[in-house]
Amino acid sequence: MTDPRLILLSPDDNCLIAAARLEAGTQLDIEGETITLAKTIDLGHKVARRALVKDEKVLRYGAVIGHVTGAVARGEHLHTHNLESDYLPTYTHDAGHAFVNH
Repeated sequence: MTDPRLILLSPDDNCLIAAARLEAGTQLDIEGETITLAKTIDLGHKVARRALVKDEKVLRYGAVIGHVTGAVARGEHLHTHNLESDYLPTYTHDAGHAFVNH
């Protein structure tokens, strides 16, 4: 069982989403393991569902959103300090060309 303040968006995800602001020191149950938060996690931020190893891909909604830059413990905050985006631009913008409407 996982704490109801954490949302699993897809069964394939290795992160959970905070459904409320979770203060440092809060105890959470993540799939049967009790975790004490080291830092406050804001509403909508990601939490590791399980331990992750350096360069492991992070899945949200079942899709890769990035990779961790170091080892991450279960229940640890996933954000810009330990998560690097893997998003690729879907288009390029060339400021040197103007679009002309005929």
